[in-house]
Amino acid sequence: MRKTILLTFSLSFLVVLPAMAQLGNVWTDFQSYSVDLQNYIRNNLSETLKPLEVRTQSSLTGATGDLNIPNPITAGQQIQNDLILNSISDKFENNPAVRSASISNEINRFLTRSSIEGVLGTEGQKRLKNNLENTERIVKNIDDSVQEAEEANQSIFDIINNPILKEADKVIAQANATQTNLLLQGIKIQRDQSKMISETLAQTVITNQSLQYSNLNLANISQQMEQSNRARRVDGSAEAARLLRTTSQMDLFGRATEN
Repeated sequence: MRKTILLTFSLSFLVVLPAMAQLGNVWTDFQSYSVDLQNYIRNNLSETLKPLEVRTQSSLTGATGDLNIPNPITAGQQIQNDLILNSISDKFENNPAVRSASISNEINRFLTRSSIEGVLGTEGQKRLKNNLENTERIVKNIDDSVQEAEEANQSIFDIINNPILKEADKVIAQANATQTNLLLQGIKIQRDQSKMISETLAQTVITNQSLQYSNLNLANISQQMEQSNRARRVDGSAEAARLLRTTSQMDLFGRATEN
């Protein structure tokens, strides 16, 4: 009977660690992220890149790979080639090459914002919260398991120290105690590793959040610089047109011509 009890205590150490349910579904989480990214693209493309939303969508679709994420380099090259080939300009920029470069930059900013939406958007935060809560729950379960294992280990030593236990049973009990003590130490090591990993995850989340905000700020700065450059080009073109009009109304001697 005592042998059975000792064996039961020993085997209990093999099952004390809880299963890490709902963690490690990295592909599922990434698919959800890519869906949020694509939803942002679909819902905001017309407003951001009008009137080139159809051409832009075609470029983004053609540049989307197996991860369901557009390659910004390929998408930018495709839209640039399309605009240059078809000599497409607008009322602010009549040079198709400059226009295509501007649209390519806008696509990069647009994809940056869509990526941020996938991470820090409503659904992205829900996924992150779920993973963090599961991580904390698993660490707590491991702590509880360590406590249960320590109690079981103490019970084995209580049996060993029982004066009515036969010498042969004490030898078996001592062997089991050694084995369970090694298992207990292994569980404690896993507990400490789990805590370190969970802390690393938390720090990674904070760092990633900061990077997303930095990316957003860089996208905004890039957009402001491009708008400023376009305004200067428009002002320069307007001034050149004014001078040309004024010059055309002057004769060779600098006198205004009569209409």
